[in-house]
Amino acid sequence: MQEKTKEQTRFSYHPELGGLEVVDARYYHKNFSRHSHEGYTINVIDKGVQKFYYAGCEHFAPEHSIIFVNADEIHNGQSATDSGWSYHGMSPLESQFNKLAADLGLGHNFAPYFPNAVVNDPCLAGQMRQMFSQLAESDNSLLRETLVYGVMSQLMIKYGKRAIDIRDYRQDHSGLSRVQAFIHEHLSENINLETLALLAGNSPFHLLRQFQKKFGLPPHAYQVQQRLQRGKALLRQGLKVAEVASEVGFHDQSHFHRHFKKAMGFTPGYYAREVACGK
Repeated sequence: MQEKTKEQTRFSYHPELGGLEVVDARYYHKNFSRHSHEGYTINVIDKGVQKFYYAGCEHFAPEHSIIFVNADEIHNGQSATDSGWSYHGMSPLESQFNKLAADLGLGHNFAPYFPNAVVNDPCLAGQMRQMFSQLAESDNSLLRETLVYGVMSQLMIKYGKRAIDIRDYRQDHSGLSRVQAFIHEHLSENINLETLALLAGNSPFHLLRQFQKKFGLPPHAYQVQQRLQRGKALLRQGLKVAEVASEVGFHDQSHFHRHFKKAMGFTPGYYAREVACGK
């Protein structure tokens, strides 16, 4: 049996492409915790099969399939086989899709909602691989921008729906929206459940159940994910890892390091160095 190689993650940050984040990874035993990203997660599976929880159920993404996870949606990830899986992925922001939609004449604020977690589209998967290859190897800005523009256009046109069709329905519970806003406004603070329950106008027990049903995580875990997203933004601004850990409310740098790596697959120090190299 062929010996398994070490798990690998290569991350790159492209400010000239609107802050696009790109990952090339090979995993065998990696088991991502439930987490979310500021932007979308769009991956193409190169080898193996990935299993992941998303939108209330488990999904399986085989070789050559494309994974869609909408911005701020909770998900995890692991191999569905003993041989692991590899993929190339990107995390475009809603603002990038909004600009693209305006350029295409579809109107403003047209960030798509992707209803399908996994799609089988060999042609588009091939275009994505070509794009990732050129992002890694070519310094031709026009070529890189053209490929990214073309891939994102195809993704949005073929598989996206208008986000408002979904989100208007999801925001019916004003109490939960108040709780969510409070968490964002007091991100670094040690918030207690009783305060959140009063904001929601409900008991702590019912708040926990309803919040997790709507957002995919209980309030404390949701706060951690938002801290990580804020932490990434501060690292992109050039703050030191220890400063960021304190700023966003982690007990210490090692606490931040542990949560960051468990959710992202790489350390905050590595992320900061790659972002700095991309500037």
